[in-house]
Amino acid sequence: MIKVFNLPDLGEGLTESEVVAWKVTPGQSVALNEIIAEVETAKAVVELPSPFTGTISALHADPGTVVEVGHPLVSFDVVGADDDAAQPPQREANLVGYGALVEKGGRPARRARVAAAVSPAASAPAAAVTTPAVTTPVATSAPAPREERPRSTPPVRKLAKDLGIDLERVQGTGERGLITREDVLAFSGAATAAGGEAAGPGTDGGASALAGTGAGEAGAGVVGRETRSPIKGVRKHTAAAMVASAFTAPQVSEFLTVDVTPTMELLARIKADRTFAGLKFTPLTLVAKAVLVALANNPTLNSHWDEAAQEIVQYHYVNLGIAAATPRGLTVPNIKDAHTLSLRDLAVALADLAEKARAARTTPAELSGGTFTITNIGVFGIDAGTPMLYPGEAGILAVGAVRRQPWEYQGEVALRQVLTLSLSFDHRLVDGEQGSRFLADVGRILADPGMVLTMI
Repeated sequence: MIKVFNLPDLGEGLTESEVVAWKVTPGQSVALNEIIAEVETAKAVVELPSPFTGTISALHADPGTVVEVGHPLVSFDVVGADDDAAQPPQREANLVGYGALVEKGGRPARRARVAAAVSPAASAPAAAVTTPAVTTPVATSAPAPREERPRSTPPVRKLAKDLGIDLERVQGTGERGLITREDVLAFSGAATAAGGEAAGPGTDGGASALAGTGAGEAGAGVVGRETRSPIKGVRKHTAAAMVASAFTAPQVSEFLTVDVTPTMELLARIKADRTFAGLKFTPLTLVAKAVLVALANNPTLNSHWDEAAQEIVQYHYVNLGIAAATPRGLTVPNIKDAHTLSLRDLAVALADLAEKARAARTTPAELSGGTFTITNIGVFGIDAGTPMLYPGEAGILAVGAVRRQPWEYQGEVALRQVLTLSLSFDHRLVDGEQGSRFLADVGRILADPGMVLTMI
């Protein structure tokens, strides 16, 4: 029997994902929970496990194609499967927890709200609130959901809107009638005549170096003397987050240059100590620890402005975000409950975070729930900057390069190791005094690590 697996919501209400690579081919047998594909959300590349044991019947999207949540992704031939109506909801594996209940057609079941007092009616089966299922590609008279408009991807719909084209009039040439970018351009007569200008203002010629073009992605390529790539994935998410940050939080930046020679000497002693053999300690490790101590003494930097509830949320824990530059663009995974970690455990967590980010194995859960962020611009040889707040957080600290330079020391000029700290904070939550005290505390620890004993 043919079973269709629709793209599930991979967490936090994401509406679409791009197929990065298929791990299976039509006709291949797969086992339950065997990895069948890699898909890229706005936050991470995740592996999709098979929800069935059976044979791959059809793949409904090529690599590089953006698929909306709830739309067909892959069909299975499941031997001995009962009729859909007789099938109980199944657990659908995903990277966020153990997966949501899946109803027939592959869509996650909506969870009923739990009332304070449960009435007899509240105990009705969850299946009573099922949503329409997307049927298999086999010919059928049953209407498919979400077909009020022609099938296309969000970038294509944006392109059509920019060109003033009604998609109802465009014939799709993609799989199952999908309207592609080329279909829109061909309809407008701009595919060759207008060259790169046919793409309209909804495209981005500068994102490709970081976000990538995606194998098989319609519309990515060289046009004349330009390379145009769809705005999607991490780049799309980052752009939206930075715009939201810039136009929501009034941001203030402060700078402090510190003689960190004692910290660098401590780092050298740690690396030489057999107790820490095999662990990767860097200046960032010690900066992160200093930040955690300073946040405990300056908690306003570890808070959130809840506009909807008109409340200031003070966190009693620190999920420490570390901005990471990856081939897919900027991501900010965070270390959960970093305030509870020893220096050794913090070093392990930072090394693991960096390895996952480079390998694009960071999970959506690790990219969510941060409370304060550090960005290490020093690895690029940069001294200072004005870092943008990560949305929802009160502060972000940029760590500059450690440079050996002349510095006043004990009444004389000496060569010392110096770095600049750049702090940006949300002025709705953090007053200038509070931000300054936090930055001064971080600097005091780095200038004399022994001072941490006076702060804990």
